[in-house]
Amino acid sequence: QVQLVESGGGLVQPGGSLRLSCVVSGRIFSIYAMGWYRQGPGQQRELVAYITSGGRTNYADSAKGRFTISRDNAKNTVYLQMNSLKPEVTAVYYCNESGATWGWGQGTQVTVSS
Repeated sequence: QVQLVESGGGLVQPGGSLRLSCVVSGRIFSIYAMGWYRQGPGQQRELVAYITSGGRTNYADSAKGRFTISRDNAKNTVYLQMNSLKPEVTAVYYCNESGATWGWGQGTQVTVSS
């Protein structure tokens, strides 16, 4: 059974940075494309960024230029570096394989506020 454990969220001021981590267990992590998703208050969950097994990346327009997704296959971990944060990115952030076919973890709350 796959287990996803997200961490690294918190309260940050506008313009600040956070690095999210997601540790995956129960799957051969290296063969999967992985994605970061977010769900803001009253909003549907949306894909923010994904990274293929080969390391190619793709971003939602709202994330381009400020977010960077990366992975460490030796640690079964996918990361999301978020810079120049704005209040509108406040949400619970989740990781999943890029098609979102796995069950969801608990997510990590990101709040951008002064």
